[in-house]
Amino acid sequence: MSLRHALLGLLADTPQNGYDLTKRFERTLSGHAWSAGHSQIYPELKRMLGDGLIEVVDEGSRGSKVYGVTDPGRTELRRWMFSPLGDTPPRNEFVLRLFLISSLDLPDVRTLVDQMAAESDEEVTQIDGAIKEMDDAGLRRGYARFAAEFGRRYFALQRDWSRWVLEELEKDD
Repeated sequence: MSLRHALLGLLADTPQNGYDLTKRFERTLSGHAWSAGHSQIYPELKRMLGDGLIEVVDEGSRGSKVYGVTDPGRTELRRWMFSPLGDTPPRNEFVLRLFLISSLDLPDVRTLVDQMAAESDEEVTQIDGAIKEMDDAGLRRGYARFAAEFGRRYFALQRDWSRWVLEELEKDD
């Protein structure tokens, strides 16, 4: 995935200016799917504008530009959405730590896995809160709700796996 595709997806949902887009990116994608800051988003918007993937659909106060997706931008987003998932190398810090866990002494393994369980449980709790807000707002079947449910299940899986490992380690004592 690229920043370009994340921005195209957010702009396909609704035209936005750079400031609002950065805030929405931070609120919805950062920490869960993709991370990018102001210093990355604005230059990418400029490149996307130059490539004809987005256009300025309105101008706000103090010269702020509201961007919308063009037909070529929608075509590129659709092409990317249907491309095989294996086109980009995966990056998952949790899984990387799993591969490297054998480098630790057993007490450190227990500490790390316990920490992983606690952090995953905290994520589940936070996402549960976001899901409740969506449900209360009548967004039970919206696409953001689907993504939130995936995140909740993903972190619940990590938490449950971590607890299982701790139980297995107890059997060795």
